[in-house]
Amino acid sequence: MPLVTTKEMLEDAYNNHYAIGAFGAHNLEIIKAVIAGAEAIGSPVILQTTSSTYKYVEMPYMIAMAKVAAEQAKVPVALHLDHGESFNVVMECLRAGYTSIMIDGSKLSLEDNIALVRKVTDAASPIGVPVEAELGTIGGVEDDFVLDESLALLTDPLMAERFVRETGIDSFAPAFGTAHGNYKKEPKLQFDLLERIQELTNIPLVMHGASGVPEESVRKSLDYGIAKVNFSTELKDLFAEEVRAFFKENPHENDPRKYFIPAREALIELVKRKIKILQK
Repeated sequence: MPLVTTKEMLEDAYNNHYAIGAFGAHNLEIIKAVIAGAEAIGSPVILQTTSSTYKYVEMPYMIAMAKVAAEQAKVPVALHLDHGESFNVVMECLRAGYTSIMIDGSKLSLEDNIALVRKVTDAASPIGVPVEAELGTIGGVEDDFVLDESLALLTDPLMAERFVRETGIDSFAPAFGTAHGNYKKEPKLQFDLLERIQELTNIPLVMHGASGVPEESVRKSLDYGIAKVNFSTELKDLFAEEVRAFFKENPHENDPRKYFIPAREALIELVKRKIKILQK
């Protein structure tokens, strides 16, 4: 089937206390592994890229790969822009065919963040593309931006209520203790905060930085409105580990049709495991 939007899948997940896995789509091998893993479980899935990923792959290739993956998949597939850093980036992705958008104005003041996100929803909503946005600051590494986890700012629930109401977004990414990249120690998620945010916003919530979060913490978050969970670092780590292991055993091999296979197979199992965590 064609690429679908995230709106219906996230609303169903939110209403029924499960979540949709959103996986970083860095290259063809990872895209194929994500689709295969989702098909094995029978779950809808989200392919997502930051702007640096589609610039690396180049937009025509990114769109073509995602469309072919969706058309051949036995499950619904959405293509999501993760951490879109500007209105121009968002518009580029909307024109190209992305079916879900995140605009990240979290480094701006509240007023400027609201104004930016409202501008994006005004552009995306009329063409049926749902919008995700973030309030508070999620620590760690995202593309070239690095923020120490200790400096991350948790989301204020009352500000979240206003933010969601005034922007008209479809899903909301709160900062409640997760971070992008690898954790230095086990994260302590603020579930009381998440519960209050859910009560005040009443829209699907998104967990960023899920790679490395204990399984029980991810599952617990589903009770408090988390309907989309992002995974990227674990996929990249495992892919690299498998390629390194292959060349350690086969140092003279030069055929990518051989050395990418164990990496892809390992990722399929990882995707299956992550999706199972999100089902309740």
